[in-house]
Amino acid sequence: MTGLDTDLDTEEEPMGEHAGELLTRRTRLTPDREALYDVPSGKRFTYRQLNERACRVANYLQSELGVKKGDRVGLIAQNGVHFVDLTYGLAKIGAILVPFNWRIKPYELQYMSNDCEPSFVIVGPQFASLVNDSKSGMSCKRFISLEGAKIDSVCTYEHMLEAGSPTEPVRPQLDEDDPLFILYTSGTTGKSKGAVIPHRQFLWNCINTVISWGLSESDVSIVLTPMYHAGGLNIFLSPLLYAGGRMIIESDFDPDLSLKHIQEEKCTTVLGVPTLFKMWHDCESYKSADFSNIRFLVNGGAAIPVELMDAWRAEKHVVFRQGYGLTEVGVNCMSMTNEESVKYNGSVGKPIFHTEVKLIDADGNEVPPETPGELCIKGPTTCLGYWNNPEATNKALIDGWFHTGDMAKRNAEGFIYIIGRYKDMIKSGGENIYAAEVEAVFRDHPAVADCALIGKPDPKWDEVGVMVVVLEKGKTATEAELLAFCKERLANYKVPKQVIFADSLPYSAYGKIQKAELKKKYLGI
Repeated sequence: MTGLDTDLDTEEEPMGEHAGELLTRRTRLTPDREALYDVPSGKRFTYRQLNERACRVANYLQSELGVKKGDRVGLIAQNGVHFVDLTYGLAKIGAILVPFNWRIKPYELQYMSNDCEPSFVIVGPQFASLVNDSKSGMSCKRFISLEGAKIDSVCTYEHMLEAGSPTEPVRPQLDEDDPLFILYTSGTTGKSKGAVIPHRQFLWNCINTVISWGLSESDVSIVLTPMYHAGGLNIFLSPLLYAGGRMIIESDFDPDLSLKHIQEEKCTTVLGVPTLFKMWHDCESYKSADFSNIRFLVNGGAAIPVELMDAWRAEKHVVFRQGYGLTEVGVNCMSMTNEESVKYNGSVGKPIFHTEVKLIDADGNEVPPETPGELCIKGPTTCLGYWNNPEATNKALIDGWFHTGDMAKRNAEGFIYIIGRYKDMIKSGGENIYAAEVEAVFRDHPAVADCALIGKPDPKWDEVGVMVVVLEKGKTATEAELLAFCKERLANYKVPKQVIFADSLPYSAYGKIQKAELKKKYLGI
């Protein structure tokens, strides 16, 4: 294995628990209970049926396609039951799922694929053209067609489900530190980083969430955020399948239709991002929507305006919590009670059960209450590091503590408030946009001398990017030209909404662009 210094073929006895048995054990307990309603297919699945699907995929990949422990399997598809099949199926045989962001462009897909080198990439029909446009520059040449995707493939996903055995596959020796996912996050240095998520993070996120959030087999939730994100996979999906609850998966977000499903399926808890809660609040169905089955709502992805939470509380009499988590340390890092969500409005809560938190200054010293510091997290949900990137790993993980790059403060009662970001990042509609990645593309344009991306508050998306550009002397470029150049190389959500041309940029004595001055000058903030 080249991505991390981990020996996957060790002969030592396995240590601790792993994720390969989770769906098997849940099926043993409640085989005939409904586990999942897959809205895209219109099908409902019991735990027994889900586990059989996972076994079929695992057996076919293992016996017919030669996938073994440590191999990566890519997936680029919209939300659906296939994410569940592959998560639990690959866990059984020790392989690693790499769900690619389907908003990316060929250049980005080529980079990520060549970085993690998957044995196969499973392709949904909506993204066949993306993969066909990318595969000439991809080292992976073997694809599996999902739902009729028009791509040269070794087989179809549906054939795997038909031909694979429904019995439990042969297990390799599995350890809690074996990788389960590689989840690519936007890079602060211009390249995406593959966070390596071990089996223990998946398991302990389930335990943490069930215990600290009070989930049970009676709970029902819905997945509305993309499942290539850690949030879509793990905020409620894996914890509720662990607890024996029920999940609904939607592929496309429609505010009216999703509200209909939330009510009809009697959801008890729902995750959203600020953009979703705003779209729900503004849609026609919200006025008559009945949320009497909801125990609590959770906002994630970015800070939500307190005014919006208060509007939901006043108009729909719901409990509204603010969540906090990261791909690298688990999507559920904080928790609070229903009463605390009102008393400490705007807080993300206290550290979840099996998690440690500290706030430090620039010298690494812990700060006292009410003092801003960088949020660091430690516990069994911490990732292994970044694939093929020891420099980024060593910078983020120090003595077992993951340095989040987020600025926070803790009040006297121990509640955490996120107040800013050390890392230069914009959060737009729940997506992370790192300035360095976008700036690197703009600087590749021959007419651009230098540039700086700043975040502009937006009522719908929370923030949008504004690029301030200084042109090379004697060269010209229009806003439309630069945006088109960027759109060819980056996912649409990363493309700035506006370009401002400037004669110069403000620099510090150390050569760092002083973005606070740019925000004040151009955005008035």
